[in-house]
Amino acid sequence: MTPENNGVQVSAISGNIVPYQCQDVKVITGEETSGPGSSSESSTNGNGSSNGTTSSTTGTNGSNVMNIYSLFHKIHLEDPEEVDRSKNKKTDKEAEPVDGHHQVSHPTSYSDTLLHLFRGNIGSGLLAMGDAFKNGGIIFAPIMTILLGVICVHAQHILLNCSDIMQKINGSSKHPGFAHTVYLVFAHGPHNLRKFAKPMKVIVNAFLCITQLGFCCIYIVFIANNIKLIADAYQVYFELSIHMVFVVVPVLVACMIRNLKYLTPLSTMANLFMGVGLAIILYKAAQDLPPISERNYIASIHQLPLFFGTAVYAFEGIGLVLPLKNEMRNREEFQKPFGVLNVGMVVVGTIFITVGFLGYLRWGEDVGGSVTLNLDSTETMSKVVQSLISLAILFTYPLQFYVPVAITWPAIRKRFATDCTHFKELMYRAFLVLVTYVLAETIPNLGLFISLVGAVSSTALALVIPPLIELVHTCTTIEGVSKFMWVKNIFIMSVGMFVFLTGTYQSIAAIVYAFSG
Repeated sequence: MTPENNGVQVSAISGNIVPYQCQDVKVITGEETSGPGSSSESSTNGNGSSNGTTSSTTGTNGSNVMNIYSLFHKIHLEDPEEVDRSKNKKTDKEAEPVDGHHQVSHPTSYSDTLLHLFRGNIGSGLLAMGDAFKNGGIIFAPIMTILLGVICVHAQHILLNCSDIMQKINGSSKHPGFAHTVYLVFAHGPHNLRKFAKPMKVIVNAFLCITQLGFCCIYIVFIANNIKLIADAYQVYFELSIHMVFVVVPVLVACMIRNLKYLTPLSTMANLFMGVGLAIILYKAAQDLPPISERNYIASIHQLPLFFGTAVYAFEGIGLVLPLKNEMRNREEFQKPFGVLNVGMVVVGTIFITVGFLGYLRWGEDVGGSVTLNLDSTETMSKVVQSLISLAILFTYPLQFYVPVAITWPAIRKRFATDCTHFKELMYRAFLVLVTYVLAETIPNLGLFISLVGAVSSTALALVIPPLIELVHTCTTIEGVSKFMWVKNIFIMSVGMFVFLTGTYQSIAAIVYAFSG
């Protein structure tokens, strides 16, 4: 059974997204990429490293420069299947899925992986937690954030376990990634479900694309809102839509870069800017706090779906866990009770609750879709924070944008771009950037946009797919599905479907109301 090919290889630590290698094994960016459903006959460089020299920031060689870069921004890509041509194996052996994992030349330690997990879960979702707590309530929101965090982390453990099982069943030396794990589970599942293997892989990749393009739309709105505040402070008044035009120009230029290694300096600066900005925001939010009794303990029933959508959006880092585990020196430490995943997500969840609690307590019903919008732009420090975080998000956009391009471009190239490939790829990239710009102009409310993206796609990836594939696989075992697993997994999927349906409906209704008002 040959898995489908997405036409892209991701080095989970080096961060180099590499379409199929030419015979000289140099990193290329699309010239020899196969379309979905095709099988590659070429070999890849096992370590996923690029041809060229880059200075290291971690004390290792140049391939580790991209550590922070790729993992901080949650790349969820699947690698193409590779045909094993080693001398000890048959030449007609089926292609082996790599799915973003390579031979680790510089494995990460416990602390390294923990740091990557932190950086991979801190972004625009964190800054929106104040708005989430406004839609949940000062008492209800922390409790439900903890519950959602536990559910999301359990779902991540389910995905990791299924990936381990599929690796053993498939006889592969490498762990399959998210979409390919789903494919293999259905392909080896009950006979009446095997026909859904390819459609399920397509669905997962589609949700990944929707999620990443949603991130990109949110980034445009986020940056434009912060720039507008700074410009207004200097009495330079433009409509938000005009600021979005200003934002899309540098974004368009950055997205013309087809090789991620050239974006490394931007990633380093983005990480620094985000860290400094977040520290200052927490300091500002902790000043002059009113009593808790002045805030709603629980929000109205109509607001609660918006809370769930934003909270799930913030926790949606499930595509990060497989690459992180596979890069560890001691992989068994990732899933232990006090392993990287549990310890890291406890810290991440604590940061989410702290930012959300302080943001809502400090600014109440006026808290924005990002807490940066509540800073006093007449103060120099506030302008610095808004500028730093806006730049960090701007530098993040090209990497988030790379995911849908890498998934969708191979099939488009195979059908429509057999000649002038580079030019047509650049035009396709420009088209997708403009699509995110148009969507951002259409829904300029940052908080509602985040809630909508979280409800539509993040819930499926984080809460519905993992328990589903666990049930499908367990049906084929001798023990079968226990009553406890049925109840547990159906509960998790029900939570996901509840957030999906109510969050999507309420987000769209709120957007319509905002426009009509």
